[in-house]
Amino acid sequence: MKTTRSSNYFNRIIFVLLLCIIGSSIQAQQVVVPSPGYTGSWRLLGTVTANHTADHDRIIVAGPYDYFRRLKFKVTNSPLTLVRMIVSYDDRGAPENIDVRCNIPKGGESRVIDLRGGKRKIKAVDFWYETKGFLNGRAHLTLFGIK
Repeated sequence: MKTTRSSNYFNRIIFVLLLCIIGSSIQAQQVVVPSPGYTGSWRLLGTVTANHTADHDRIIVAGPYDYFRRLKFKVTNSPLTLVRMIVSYDDRGAPENIDVRCNIPKGGESRVIDLRGGKRKIKAVDFWYETKGFLNGRAHLTLFGIK
């Protein structure tokens, strides 16, 4: 069967549209290597942008400076409702499920969250959130850790 140039063009457009739809549903991940610093100082662990089409993002913490005992996060650009977060550890123990359930206004911060077991080697932090509508823009969630 002979294919025409227009049917090949149509098939390519369909393929690109499918890739866009699938790509928008995949969760965002960011790999971060925290910088060294003094004990007792907050360190930037990463920033994710809350998408209106997704409700889950992940920050992967890699490198030699990944032992922390407390976390907090700041929200900029738009308000956000953080439902829960899961902290996965590299050393010992199962992932820690933290039900946060807090509304954070634009420019607001979370409470300080103590990690189970004291100073732990963090492998990744997953966030589940709800955005506040298209008119508010996309919220930026920045995670900090303290040793």
